[in-house]
Amino acid sequence: MTGAAAAGGAGAPPGSGAVCLDVGSTWTKAVLVHPDGGLVGFAEHRTTTADVLEGVDAAVRGVTAAAAREPEPDLLACSSAGGGLRLAVVGSEKLISTEAGHRVARSAGSHVVHVHAGPLEPADVRVLRGHRPGAVLLIGGSDGDDPSVLLHNAGKLARARVRFPIVLAGNAEARDDALALLRATGRTVVACANVAPAPGELVPGPARAALAEVFAQHVLGGRAPAAAPRFRRMVRVMTPDAVRRGTAELARICGTRVLVVDVGCATTDVHSAGPGQRVRRTVEGDLGVRAAAEGVLLEAQAEEIVDPVEADLLTATVRGMTTEVGSVPRDPGSAAEDRRVAALAAVVAARRHLREELDPTDGPAEHDPADHGQVGLVVLSGGVFRQRDTAGIGAVVGTLQQDPVLAPLLASASVLVDADFALAPAGLLAAHDRCAAAETLLCDHLLGSR
Repeated sequence: MTGAAAAGGAGAPPGSGAVCLDVGSTWTKAVLVHPDGGLVGFAEHRTTTADVLEGVDAAVRGVTAAAAREPEPDLLACSSAGGGLRLAVVGSEKLISTEAGHRVARSAGSHVVHVHAGPLEPADVRVLRGHRPGAVLLIGGSDGDDPSVLLHNAGKLARARVRFPIVLAGNAEARDDALALLRATGRTVVACANVAPAPGELVPGPARAALAEVFAQHVLGGRAPAAAPRFRRMVRVMTPDAVRRGTAELARICGTRVLVVDVGCATTDVHSAGPGQRVRRTVEGDLGVRAAAEGVLLEAQAEEIVDPVEADLLTATVRGMTTEVGSVPRDPGSAAEDRRVAALAAVVAARRHLREELDPTDGPAEHDPADHGQVGLVVLSGGVFRQRDTAGIGAVVGTLQQDPVLAPLLASASVLVDADFALAPAGLLAAHDRCAAAETLLCDHLLGSR
């Protein structure tokens, strides 16, 4: 790869082709694109956890081998290798801490793995560390309440052998003191408004926004000492940002409101925008077809999308998906199970996204997403949708279109599947000022099927 490629393609000559690389939590995908936007080839390799660059190099070699006589392409890369963010919650009361944690994590790329309520003791800190959180939500007390538990827990976390970021969203009167305790020992802290400012009141919006900032740093992944310097130079865009840019290009080209649902192994992202509008994005860290498969089944039951009989039938399946994150379907039955879980993830994520659009502070279920306006185009993206099983994908599309919550909004929408892996690469191209190539790629390999 050229010097420009190593830096992510900045300043690349407009006449050069590009390898568009997406480093996922489980699979690393690469497409080779001609300067005019023509798609030359596709390759993928399992994301290598010990050294992410091994998988990156293998995918790049695989896609460039088919075009050995072509000029050396530039490398444009994005990453979501970090996957969903594991969140631990530390608060003063169990029920409030649990509810607040789940509502803050929702749509911010995170999922709750541990909740502690009350003063932290050394054994509690060890338990917390054992859950391997990527971040901690530290809350406690309504504004004006006794702040002693919040300050005690801030002091314990300040002195503990922990390095994960802390989102501080507790008692407003004690915020500065808690912040000082944590920063005195070098902890990374993002402070925001109290998530529970009054008894019986939860306001997750500010903490959710703060957690989304932490997720944006986490999701790039590839920060192991051996890989970090080169990976950091190579990857400066997180995959949700690349897909967001691709969504904007779709809305511009089609002149309609676009909804993109990107189902991954560890997260499910939803993007929406009309022509000339800012793209809105939500990232669900508890919904995916491998590491987060159990979350899909749990939430599909909560949303009454699946009945108890189907839930029982899928339980063993999603447990297997969670433990065998790199597995690939080897028979039609396994492929159908993959698609069913992906369809459920897509419905739950789309519902959440549209509710959050209506009320960014919370997104209560009683809001009707159809009140926000019709969608003209829906795009399904993700590895599960590259199976090229027409009947199977049709069943997924039907699940979305027939969902009682989404149906009014999608009544006149076309539904397309990103089977050629064009959307994220198009977003990367557009982000590097190759908008003409991005448009060609989308028109030829996604919109051409309209």
